[in-house]
Amino acid sequence: MIRFNVSKAEWRSYGWQIRNRIKTLEELSRYVKLLPEEVEGIKRTQGLYPLAITPYYLSLMDPEDPQDPIRLQVIPRAVEVEEEVQKHGEPDALKEEGPVPGLTHRYPDRALMTITTFCASYCRYCMRKRIFSQGERARSKEEIDRMIAYIRSHEEIKDVLISGGDPLSLGEDKIDYVLRELRKIKHVEIIRFGTRLPVLAPQRFLEDRLLDTLERYSPIWINTHFNHSREITELAQEAIDRILRRGIPVNNQSVLLKGVNDEPQEMLKLNRELLRIKVKPQYLFHCDPIKGAVHFRTTVDKGLEIMEYLRGRISGMGIPTYAVDLPGGKGKVPLLPNYVISRQGDRFTFRNYKGELVDYEITEL
Repeated sequence: MIRFNVSKAEWRSYGWQIRNRIKTLEELSRYVKLLPEEVEGIKRTQGLYPLAITPYYLSLMDPEDPQDPIRLQVIPRAVEVEEEVQKHGEPDALKEEGPVPGLTHRYPDRALMTITTFCASYCRYCMRKRIFSQGERARSKEEIDRMIAYIRSHEEIKDVLISGGDPLSLGEDKIDYVLRELRKIKHVEIIRFGTRLPVLAPQRFLEDRLLDTLERYSPIWINTHFNHSREITELAQEAIDRILRRGIPVNNQSVLLKGVNDEPQEMLKLNRELLRIKVKPQYLFHCDPIKGAVHFRTTVDKGLEIMEYLRGRISGMGIPTYAVDLPGGKGKVPLLPNYVISRQGDRFTFRNYKGELVDYEITEL
């Protein structure tokens, strides 16, 4: 693994991690012997799909393995901008642009606020890859106020998801402002944050001021994004533990990625590790048809194979919902292997996790 010659205090500092992100070909070459397609990829994606990796996340990488799952997630490759990939997918395949800039109101009772374009590291498969070229900026107070005004005027909205970029990368004062204004709206019951900082820079959650801010506006939920068991480190576990001790539940939403986590044994290991650190595996998302990221997509059959492998090998708590997010903003659709083989009236033939066929008559009195 890659080592950095810094003090323990520096390593555990979120500020140090962000200030020392690896953002250029020259910097990255000091730590990793780059493949020709990576060198070309970094050069050709400049200004379009930029590079940024925290030292912490880079340290999880095996620099000798070209197919390392950490490496594949954050180091650009030329395939991202090659014609065969670029001609497929759309920048905003899920049609997130809504009635107010930065706000999506797809489901009746839920709204999504994107309040920054900044991420600690830029994942090559990101569903919002289109925002990379916009630069690293937070939404202004005026933009946020317009989103909040929309939510205030729509009483059907009970649940607000705050995302980005990474919303918890913002300063505590701005986070406090957003939460304070949302909590003034009586019909908003649940506030969630979508953040990958527990994976990319868990040092953020070693800071009491952030946790104090989140706890103040409970109930708060966190959705995070572990994709591989190697991402679950002692530091990540410490961060999760500190979040949970503030009464903030943590759910995980993985993305099924070719070459990263598309082996059933790896997904089983990941979900076991998540349960061990008290994180609920909530979703396994099929990779979205995003321009510049379609080379990460597997077949749906691969996802179903993984789901069938998990059944019977791990508690139901550890089995996520495998879902496809339909294009055009049509919403999420859960997918499961077919365990109902046949039916005649109230008599069913089921297939269990061992492949055994079981006849079962189910009637109501």
